[in-house]
Amino acid sequence: MSAHPEAAKPEIARKQAYEAGKLAKRLRHQMGQAIADFNMIEDGDKVMVCLSGGKDSYTMLDILLSLQAKAPVRFELVAVNLDQKQPGFPAHVLPHYLGGRGVPFHIIEQDTYSTVTRVIPEGKTLCSLCSRLRRGALYHWAAANGVTKIALGHHRDDILGTFFLNVFYQASLKAMPPKLRSDDGRHVVIRPLAYCKESDIADYAARRQFPIIPCNLCGSQENLQRKAVGRMLDEWERQYPGRSENIFRALGNVAPSQLADRRLFDFAALGAREGAQRADVHGWLAGNDGEQT
Repeated sequence: MSAHPEAAKPEIARKQAYEAGKLAKRLRHQMGQAIADFNMIEDGDKVMVCLSGGKDSYTMLDILLSLQAKAPVRFELVAVNLDQKQPGFPAHVLPHYLGGRGVPFHIIEQDTYSTVTRVIPEGKTLCSLCSRLRRGALYHWAAANGVTKIALGHHRDDILGTFFLNVFYQASLKAMPPKLRSDDGRHVVIRPLAYCKESDIADYAARRQFPIIPCNLCGSQENLQRKAVGRMLDEWERQYPGRSENIFRALGNVAPSQLADRRLFDFAALGAREGAQRADVHGWLAGNDGEQT
């Protein structure tokens, strides 16, 4: 005779709570490790947490708040959202959520939606221009308000996707670094979720029941190259569990002498006897298009 369904409920609840606790602990550990490895946050920092309303940025803010309470250094968090004036955007959601949690926040209002839809032909990818305009608005606010670090919600899978996009379409070995200085030199950008898997973040966001705001501006464009790369990585992971983790670890285990970038390693100096001789040979090869007679 099977047990009554009501009797099993406490055990199910305990199991769910246990799994939720394990997930939260894993994400906190991974974020804390990334922050430590790349010295992302220092004593006295004012960290601007860029909050889009998606699962990634909600999770980033939530875990940063939990780490802030126990961190050995003191730092300030301020959540900032850019209201791009997309039609139907629920402008009340983030202020209600952030106010309820007592998180300092600011909403930047800038109609980038009209600019993007006016400039980009219908059917073309909007993400590139949209992200540039969004980044400009956020950087401007950061500079005007004493922000020392800008936190973005990119995770491990975003970094891997960017790596393969650059390999496939730009013939370049580069990705999203966990920490960088902006092109104008004025800002330090950090990605605290760099070690976190997207599937864990999605699970965490669902358990925490964050009020998710979908991006209808570019999220509906299903044929983006990034989505195709994501499907490729998902298929690899299903066939070969752990492959994504190995590829990500490889990004931090680079051997320049085993690649072919002459800017990173002086291949010409290996076994060379005379600089003049090297120059003569180089000139001969260039003049003969590299062909030997």
